[in-house]
Amino acid sequence: MQKNLPFQRDKLLKDLSTFEIGGRASYFVEVSFADQLALILPFLAREKIPYLILGKGSNVLFDDRGYNGVVILNKIISYQKKEDVLSVGAGYSFSLLGMRTARESLSGLEFAAGIPATVGGALFMNAGAGADETCNPLVEVTYVTEEGEKLSLSKKNLNFGYRFSSFQQMKGAIVGAKFRLTPSEEAQKRVQAIISRRLLTQPCKERSAGCVFRNPASGPSAGWLIDQAGLKGRAIGGAEVSTIHANFIINRGNATAHDVLSLAELIQRVVKEKSGVLLEREIHYIPFSSYVSR
Repeated sequence: MQKNLPFQRDKLLKDLSTFEIGGRASYFVEVSFADQLALILPFLAREKIPYLILGKGSNVLFDDRGYNGVVILNKIISYQKKEDVLSVGAGYSFSLLGMRTARESLSGLEFAAGIPATVGGALFMNAGAGADETCNPLVEVTYVTEEGEKLSLSKKNLNFGYRFSSFQQMKGAIVGAKFRLTPSEEAQKRVQAIISRRLLTQPCKERSAGCVFRNPASGPSAGWLIDQAGLKGRAIGGAEVSTIHANFIINRGNATAHDVLSLAELIQRVVKEKSGVLLEREIHYIPFSSYVSR
């Protein structure tokens, strides 16, 4: 590994995951600047070393054996505001961003409050709630390629959909974004209402990775289908279907990745039998050996 960068060996991934599940990564490094990624990514690509760009560690399930590659923790947390345009680093907390902009009487990201992601992770997944999506107020994204080139990508040149973005098909790393927000004196009230609703309807205090399955394109939500299948509280090993929101699997304290995957497969099978709908997994399982850029 490059000696001028502070790589660590055998980093325990459960400490970086909201699920608190996962073995050790072969290598681990934190980055605070885009220029660091511009050095690291070409080296990893040239040496054909698998890597994963990580934010808050939500929406991912690490393998029990760990990850045979490099985990790069994105800690780029810059924040600049010029009138109604906000420039923010990809490592900035998405939830904090929603709350901070609301306090500054800016609307457009209230839905982010309570979402356990970074800005980069939210863009990667096009995180959202209801009709609100990360891409809606987006202006452009700053991206570092595996060649070390820094690009400014306009929203019009990117594709977004339900829990989808162009970045899922690209090799490199999101390092920042610009959002255009709207002045509003009601933004903070909306944030307070959103947080209150999340606390009532989601297992926010439990160890989970967020919603396990995507909602079907039409018809009832995944959570409703799982609930109607009688699966709330169903458990395999240390993994359990939440009794608060059926589309969450929680770690009761000793869950393994195998437990979670087995329970997810059980849910898919039972829901298919009961309703005819095959649920598609939303959380990303990161196998021991893989190539993923977030």
